[in-house]
Amino acid sequence: MVIKAGENKGRGTPGRRPAPPGRDWEDGPVILYGIHPVEAALRNPGRVMGRLLLTENAERRLAGAVADRGVKPERVVPRDLDRRLGADTVHQGALLETEPLPECTLEELAGRAAAGPIIVLDQVTDPQNVGAVLRSAAAFGAAGLVMTRRHSPPLTGALAKSASGALDLVPVALVQNLARALADLGNLGCTRIGLDGTGPGLIEDEFPSGPVALVLGAEGKGLRQLTRESCDRLCRIDTPGPLTSLNVSNAAAVVLHLAAMHRSRRGA
Repeated sequence: MVIKAGENKGRGTPGRRPAPPGRDWEDGPVILYGIHPVEAALRNPGRVMGRLLLTENAERRLAGAVADRGVKPERVVPRDLDRRLGADTVHQGALLETEPLPECTLEELAGRAAAGPIIVLDQVTDPQNVGAVLRSAAAFGAAGLVMTRRHSPPLTGALAKSASGALDLVPVALVQNLARALADLGNLGCTRIGLDGTGPGLIEDEFPSGPVALVLGAEGKGLRQLTRESCDRLCRIDTPGPLTSLNVSNAAAVVLHLAAMHRSRRGA
């Protein structure tokens, strides 16, 4: 599911919006590949199916999801997908052409934050990192993910493969301006906590009882100044070992686990 900040207008289900300009179905399909991403898409009723290309082995592994969805796959051999995706792509014999996921309002995402934190990424551009963050978000019950439309990887291909199906499980909010989105989240009742190696407090000591947005920056650059200023507080992860910094996907996994422990302790 993809969620967008802004107006509550659009076609179809109330609160949902069509794909943004340049991402219409007519502009070309979203390509998903790999057993887990394709299976998750097949099991997501919000996905509009296009061509489903499967090898004999992949069709056997996905038989249940294919039958439940009622689609008819096209049989291919591995080299057909190698030609389509590149010989180095680990496609596992499965490729799905699909429409971009429908969009919802940012308010809907904030409404989910009572049950789990929102993860906000500040210009994290590596698709493997974002995919890994999504996977951790699904594992630890995050409310969703916020990214900017620019300086973020597309929700397809390598990102979906790294997310291992989580792209169809975790709502993603695509926003034009991150500082404005953080202001909106604050107005919607979320405490915005920026993860920063020089933060004055430890993140495990700073979880409030209400909805939380955890803001992480790209490896190396960290949070931009305006992003830092848009947070209610800055915290760091305690790293007593010889390395004091973590990859953004590892940092997300740590803070999501801490958030889950905090919810468990307070009986949420």
